[in-house]
Amino acid sequence: MTAALAALAPLETIPGLAVRPGALLRDYTRFRLGGPCHALLTASTEAAYRAAHELLLASGLPWTTIGGGTNLIVSDAGYPGLVLQYAAAGLTTHGTHVQVEAGADLNALVDFANAHGLAGLEAMAGIPGWVGAAIYGNAGAYGQSIAERIHWVRFVKGAQVVTYSRAECEFRYRESIFKRHKPWQILSAELTLSPGDPTALAARSAEIRATRDAKFPPTMQCAGSIFKNLLLRDLPPETAAQVPANVIREGKIPAGWFLEQVGAKGLAIGNIRVAAYHANLVYNIGGGVTADLVALLNELKQRVHARFGLVIEEEVQFLP
Repeated sequence: MTAALAALAPLETIPGLAVRPGALLRDYTRFRLGGPCHALLTASTEAAYRAAHELLLASGLPWTTIGGGTNLIVSDAGYPGLVLQYAAAGLTTHGTHVQVEAGADLNALVDFANAHGLAGLEAMAGIPGWVGAAIYGNAGAYGQSIAERIHWVRFVKGAQVVTYSRAECEFRYRESIFKRHKPWQILSAELTLSPGDPTALAARSAEIRATRDAKFPPTMQCAGSIFKNLLLRDLPPETAAQVPANVIREGKIPAGWFLEQVGAKGLAIGNIRVAAYHANLVYNIGGGVTADLVALLNELKQRVHARFGLVIEEEVQFLP
């Protein structure tokens, strides 16, 4: 702890870097769970991020990076080190291309594209979180995913800044190369969109946002759907045969269907609860703890495995 605090002195001199010693990480996650870190370092510019990153690499201290905290679950003990957050949020456009910094809110990107008559992201309206995390997890909804529109991604890889094409990012359903290399920090990306009518795009986004807000109210302490949907092609034939045809959408089966079959709705441990109306929505009713969330998720996974022989996987990320 003493070494970590001593390391803050040079960090506090970096322009554009906010240093918050002893920050409670639950205050920076949508679940409102988790304990403190030694300090939260929030960079509002790429220069600030890279300067802080260089110092941390040389420090030998434990440190990690986070985004906006929408899909982040922090342990009750917190994180025993420094936490670096990249919050630059610039948006620019040229023709049908949009460049966006990783700290931009995903909904701001959707609204920006719609306003400029650029189609391809409008169905992602209402998904919470930052663009960097959306790329990291290949976010998507209603037949669209961000990977489909990626032209390139710039990121920090060790001491270098590297640019990858969409193919090099190795996107799959809710996956990317960045998930397999967690120390890599996405800085920015360029997306290639299609011409569209701004009014029609905004109307489509408003419709989807209203539907999503009804299921996942913005004030609810949750991460949206907690488990990934399952791909029909990956299921054992005997399991696939149990799934009604009307449940399958675009080759995917909602994780909520499997959870509903095992009595997930309304299940609770402590102040962590599964919604009574949505089996794949787990939320903190207030005053919850991470240990109870982990216990509830494990119970849900065990029930699905016992009934269907499947291992369902969380969409959320855990720290540490």
